[in-house]
Amino acid sequence: MTVAPIRALPLDVLRRRSSEKWREYPEDVLPMFVAETDFPLAPAISTALEHAVRIGDTGYVASQTPLAQAYAAFAQRRFGWTPDASRIRSTADVSMGIVEILRRVVSPGESVIVTPPVYPPFFDLVDEAGAVVERVPLHDTGTGWELDLDGIDAALATGARAVLLCNPHNPTGSVHSRESLAALAEIAERHGAVVVSDEIHAPLVQPDAGFTPFLAASDAAARVGFAVTSASKAFNLAGLKCALMIAASDEHASVLRGLPVEVEWRTGQFGLLAAIAAFSPESDPWLDGLLAALDENRRLLGTLLAEHLPGSRYRMPDAGYLAWIDLTDLGWGDNPAKRILREAKVALHFGPAFGAEGRGHVRLNFGTSPELIREAVQRIAPLVGR
Repeated sequence: MTVAPIRALPLDVLRRRSSEKWREYPEDVLPMFVAETDFPLAPAISTALEHAVRIGDTGYVASQTPLAQAYAAFAQRRFGWTPDASRIRSTADVSMGIVEILRRVVSPGESVIVTPPVYPPFFDLVDEAGAVVERVPLHDTGTGWELDLDGIDAALATGARAVLLCNPHNPTGSVHSRESLAALAEIAERHGAVVVSDEIHAPLVQPDAGFTPFLAASDAAARVGFAVTSASKAFNLAGLKCALMIAASDEHASVLRGLPVEVEWRTGQFGLLAAIAAFSPESDPWLDGLLAALDENRRLLGTLLAEHLPGSRYRMPDAGYLAWIDLTDLGWGDNPAKRILREAKVALHFGPAFGAEGRGHVRLNFGTSPELIREAVQRIAPLVGR
């Protein structure tokens, strides 16, 4: 059955928003940088938040909530995986969850592997946890990106104690295969290491790509892994503050239970209510419509880049709404987003922020209307050859 795509809000409405995307730059700049989307909220979320406001349900998060059960049911419907709700705890956001877990599985000064080009805060989160970043870049196959399993094995053999995994990967939109994740788990287990998997983009995997949660990849993955996820990227809830930390073994569940109660109390009440609504079956049609819209947009972007920015290199992502675009051959320097912002008035995420592998690249957010994607590329096009 064909799913009707949802449509983004009009520009005049979006410019009334007060979030980072719409306040960082002047109104003559088209913002396509930070990971916020331009779609209306899922109706179930709006209803839940409106009800809470009407009755003043704005207090502390309760010690017992249906969030874990709601996520477990969502994961079963969307991924064919049912995590044990008793092994799930919440916190404010995925970054906080990553830091709190790393603090308890890695000793100060030990190394944590990251796989650049990767979400820029990963570098800071490892440092915040008291550890040291060990870079093992993704392997570029020529048609996509894969984990460098041999490189990870070598880094763990020389002392790294954990892997901070991005699954699906930001900024490339790559979805790691079950086989790759299972192999990673075996490597980690052989070295006595831990894998912390950031799965915030998991609900945004396109249906034809499929998604394997790390903890479901194999028995070894369940033993060595933690997952941290949220409804915030798919449902545009970042400002409401709610994420989930998930274990699949008794040992790792005890790590989560041992976290200070304040870690869970940092969960936002509105974030919790919105996440429960997002993970409910009522929101599934909205999410399917979002995926249909993003599918159209990722394909449109490829057509526009080929037409207006010859020399750019773009691989259509399998997940998310973030495009990783190589502009090296256009000769716009290591950080082409700076020139694009200055001369075309389009704000893109700076490629070098994702690691040295991001030189010459930009990240473009296509979680918006086709009209704004078209305008962004057409604004950039006159820079070619200048």
